[in-house]
Amino acid sequence: MASRQGGSGDAEPLGPGSTERRTASTTAAANRDAGARPRSPPESPARRRARAGRSDRSADYRSVDSPHGGESAARTSTDPPVRDPGLYALTDHFRKRLEQPGRYVSTRTVSDAIRSGQLRWNSTDGWRFAVVEGGVRFVVVVSDTETNSPVVVTGWTEVADREAALDASRWDGVDVDTIAVRAALSESASTPIPDRIRPRTVTRPFEVGEHRLETAPGDPFVRCAVCGCRFRSKEAITSRRCRNRSSD
Repeated sequence: MASRQGGSGDAEPLGPGSTERRTASTTAAANRDAGARPRSPPESPARRRARAGRSDRSADYRSVDSPHGGESAARTSTDPPVRDPGLYALTDHFRKRLEQPGRYVSTRTVSDAIRSGQLRWNSTDGWRFAVVEGGVRFVVVVSDTETNSPVVVTGWTEVADREAALDASRWDGVDVDTIAVRAALSESASTPIPDRIRPRTVTRPFEVGEHRLETAPGDPFVRCAVCGCRFRSKEAITSRRCRNRSSD
C-alpha cells in the first residue's frame, strides 16, 4: 500500500478465495420450517441504482477476470453475498476511487474484506464487508442480486483504533489524520465539524469532489490546496467547484 504517498495502495487483481453461500437445499428446508418465504431486507439505494441501470451494464462495469460472471443470477437479497473475491466486478465509480489520493483502499484490501471480513446488512447501503488491519477498518459495500455478476459498489476507511494505527508500520500520523477527517466529513455531510478538524494535521492533500484538501493543527476547516477555499462540512465541499483546477 502506497500510504506514504497519500495514494490508494497496491492495485493487485482480486484473487480466488473461499465461497460461503446458502445452498438451495438449505434455503428450501428453512422455508418449509417457517411456513412462508422469508421476508427480504429493504432494498438499498445501491441495489436500486444497479437494477435501474441493468440494461446498460456493459458500460457501467468492468469485470474482474473470472469464468463465473453470471453465477449470481438466481440469488436473492436474503442470501449473504459470496466470499470469493474472484467473482466480483468493480464499478467504474469504484475504480476511480482507487486512484484518488487519501482513499487508502486497494484491490488487495477489498479481497481481504470479502474473503475474511465481518459481514453486516445496512439499511442504507445493503451488504457490507469490513476488516480491520493496522488499526484501520476497511469497509466494502457490495451488490450481487441485480447484476450479471457480484459487484463492488464502493468502499472507505475508518480509524478503528487510533493508537494501534499510529503504531502500525504501514501508516504515519498524516495517514491516520487523513482517514479520521475524511470519515468525520462523511458521517453527517451537511453538519459543520470544526472541532473534529481542529486537532488534525493533513499535509498530503486528499480529494473530495473537485477539491484537494489539507488542514493544519488548530484550523477549524479544511482548505483546498488548489483554489484556497475553506470548508467545514462535506456538503460545502461538494457543492462548490474548484476554480483553479483544470478538467481531468
